[in-house]
Amino acid sequence: MDNKAIANILFETADLLEIDGQDSFRIRSYRNAAQAIENHSHQIKDIISDPKQVLAIPGIGKGMLTNLQELFNTGKLAVQAELLAKYHPSMLQLLKIQGLGPKTIALIWSAYKVCDVDGVEKLAREGKIRELPRMGEKHEAKLLKAIEDYRRIGGRFLIDAAEIECEKLTAYIENFKGIDKITPAGSLRRGRDTVGDLDILVTGTSCCTEAGRQEAIDYVAKYPPIMDIIARGDNKISFHLRGGMQVDVRLLPPDSFGAAMQYFTGSKAHNVALRQRALKMGYTLNEYSLATLEGERPVAGKTEEEIYAKLKLDYIPPEMRENLGEIDLAQNHALPLLITQEDLQGDVHMHTVETDGRNTIEEMAQAAKERGYKYMAITDHSKNLAFANGLDDKRAVEHIARIRAAGEKIDGITIFAGIEVDILADGDLDLSDDVLAQMDIVIASVHSVFNQEPAKMTDRLVKAISNPNTSIIGHPTGRILLRRDSYGFDMHAVLSGAAQHKVAMELNAYPDRLDLNDANLRQAKQHGVKIVINTDAHHTSHMDKIRFGILQARRAWLTKDDVLNTLPASKFAKAMKHAR
Repeated sequence: MDNKAIANILFETADLLEIDGQDSFRIRSYRNAAQAIENHSHQIKDIISDPKQVLAIPGIGKGMLTNLQELFNTGKLAVQAELLAKYHPSMLQLLKIQGLGPKTIALIWSAYKVCDVDGVEKLAREGKIRELPRMGEKHEAKLLKAIEDYRRIGGRFLIDAAEIECEKLTAYIENFKGIDKITPAGSLRRGRDTVGDLDILVTGTSCCTEAGRQEAIDYVAKYPPIMDIIARGDNKISFHLRGGMQVDVRLLPPDSFGAAMQYFTGSKAHNVALRQRALKMGYTLNEYSLATLEGERPVAGKTEEEIYAKLKLDYIPPEMRENLGEIDLAQNHALPLLITQEDLQGDVHMHTVETDGRNTIEEMAQAAKERGYKYMAITDHSKNLAFANGLDDKRAVEHIARIRAAGEKIDGITIFAGIEVDILADGDLDLSDDVLAQMDIVIASVHSVFNQEPAKMTDRLVKAISNPNTSIIGHPTGRILLRRDSYGFDMHAVLSGAAQHKVAMELNAYPDRLDLNDANLRQAKQHGVKIVINTDAHHTSHMDKIRFGILQARRAWLTKDDVLNTLPASKFAKAMKHAR
């Protein structure tokens, strides 16, 4: 159980306590503890055996220590379990609807004893929400719109959330005797920016007999975070986790594992095209094997590689399996050599305690060095982001000096001095050109006024790109996954401007952004625009999220030649000043 999982449980408990109308001090203690644990630099699981270390964390008292010990000893929190039994787990789904907080949910429950999305929507359509205290017709209309938005994105989860659940479940299943291999499939393995159902494939000696599979399924059914079991059969069990994610666990004999991996990883379109190819070659392909049409004799199934080879195709990486031409390339031995995490030589979008980061320049540099990077950049915010304590011209110049001083002290890594400067509503940048010219890297980003007309937003971005100091456009579409759509603009015009001025586009690897997405990245490549993959790290641990950006780059078929921060430091520095 990692810090994020613990924090989620405490946050949920606080929300349920508020719905229950309990003491505000108690509610706040759970939220404060959740925040402290989520941001703590060490995993609670590693220090829970030493109460003094846990109590030293601000926001953790003796009562919360007891709760944490209970979590690790039993796998659950009694107070949360009691509240879920009282209100039903569907109450937690209501909390995911924008504008529907614990107090409003409590009000609806008190008046109508309704605790699910369908029920609240029905009340709103019948005009009953407006009858409640502090409610009205406008609030009711906003609630209906929020439910509509929730349904549009409902059932999808950020890729890091899916990965965490996958890792926890994998660790649990590994303890069952006779399991040799556990692998995620589906959209998680293809690296989709969000994930719906989580597909887990399991094989080993326990999966070779019906009795063994049933014992394994019985074991999986006892997994503590399961909220409810949807279905169970001879070789599969489906269930919902506490947070609402559906998981399908399939148990397969080793001879079929590769066929299942191929079948449950590829998109529907990719799999249809592959099955059609198999039929033309005299085979039938399904989740169990590649077999001859006559006699149904299996010819491949243990590994994906042998299936693709039998179909006279080069092995197609999971991220490419979307039926976008990859099968033709595999047939002609023309698949691109996709970028890997090892190709990156630096991460150049990071924040420190000078603005809204949580670590110092030196701590961020040391963390980058430990990850094998040859260079990194400090790019704190500019003054328009007042809530982030953004830098004005004077503080920015002073910060450059501190960054360069840190670079002199730390051997083995180049530290670039940079800024994430705001693109203002008219396209101007938020610091003077004289100061920006002193920076090694200038990332220009939109952080406000997202609702401009597309034509105006396009002009705004193109103007920022034309500033000679701009090196990179940060998180270019402004989307926040499952929360905020991209703002409207003409991508062709913006990419054309970027190509003209030799300005790079950022692939922001942070899981709630993944901006640019795979389709945008293909467009950028078609326009000849280079990409920089960054984490936008606000903490040293955030640098680990670079892998999610790599997945998106691979989905877009990018190679190391398409990405600037695969270059050595000297060449990268020249590229940031448009000298490529």
